[in-house]
Amino acid sequence: MADSPMRGFAAAEFQARTARAQDRMAAQGLDGLLLMTEPELRYFSGFHTLFWQSPTRPWFLFVPASGKPIAVIPEIGAELMRRGWLDDVRTWPAPQPQDDGISLLTELLSPLAARGARLGVMKGHETLLRMPLGDWERLISALPGLEIADATGLVQGLRMVKTPAEIEKLAHICAIGSATFEAVPQFVSEGMPLDAVFREFRRAAIGLGADDAPYVVGAADQGGYADVISPPSQRPLRAGDVLMLDTGCTWDGYFCDFDRNWAIGRADDAARRAYDVLWRATQAGIDAARPGATCRDLFAAMSAVIAELDDSGGDIGRLGHGLGMQLTEQPSHAAFDTTVLQENMVLTIEPSLSYGNGLMMVHEENIVVTEGPARLLTNRAAPELVILQ
Repeated sequence: MADSPMRGFAAAEFQARTARAQDRMAAQGLDGLLLMTEPELRYFSGFHTLFWQSPTRPWFLFVPASGKPIAVIPEIGAELMRRGWLDDVRTWPAPQPQDDGISLLTELLSPLAARGARLGVMKGHETLLRMPLGDWERLISALPGLEIADATGLVQGLRMVKTPAEIEKLAHICAIGSATFEAVPQFVSEGMPLDAVFREFRRAAIGLGADDAPYVVGAADQGGYADVISPPSQRPLRAGDVLMLDTGCTWDGYFCDFDRNWAIGRADDAARRAYDVLWRATQAGIDAARPGATCRDLFAAMSAVIAELDDSGGDIGRLGHGLGMQLTEQPSHAAFDTTVLQENMVLTIEPSLSYGNGLMMVHEENIVVTEGPARLLTNRAAPELVILQ
């Protein structure tokens, strides 16, 4: 693989992100943001650790109306957080179920409550309260006068538009993912159990430079497949199967997310036709992804092609989404989403269709929106269904 980008970010990156947030906070009359989920903490602080896999400890970040964010975190994370750009890191010896950071948060937020300030938290779709509900109720009861406002649109709106440094990392992991898919014919053949295919794919991705391949899903069955999220079985690949692999590999905390389809030994006409329609639907989505278009426009462009084969018109929820520190991010290419595309959004283009007797096929590419035509971050799939011998 090509030389890797720099890991992490310079302090100026976080300063700029915080300044943009504070400008939006001022416009919306917010006096601070309280963040408690991994992508948001990492976005503003650079705090990157696998320790989030443990649900035992809560983590908090307060973004004030001016100045640097303040971390309120378990002591076990203090050393890592202090290596970053933040100056104010307040800790407690977690886990402490009777007071897991609540006293520290109350002390921090009390001046805001005393003047009836507005505190933004994320309340909307694809957000969660990453602390016990009981602790949240205790915190709010200790802060009479504090107004809690919804900051979902503010934070998600910032994260939807990637910086050049983020795009560099995303391009790098997409290149690794592309190289892994291109290596599949070297290790997949008829007779190989599907679960072994998954394992070999993970090995190949990590061998080519991915930090991890936490998301590998797919399916294989005669002429197509009907389910793409179940764990792989030990069923051997057979001639006439259509194999799909979808991966979210990571590098320095950023994901790729795309898939590829192959036929084992031979492909029937129905599978070839489905692949052709999907490939052209994908291209329609790529071509429609320009600044000023909406996610609904992308959905409509892909649906129009899908309708050649699938009489549902492609109305199956969404046909792609945002991509970044999470495998799936806002926005959604769906009839309900009128988000206007902006330059430097990184998106998946992911049409799917139904055909035959309960079969389906999915295709996906990753792009970045530019001033002109969208730029592919993935190596475009072959225009015809590839046969693996």
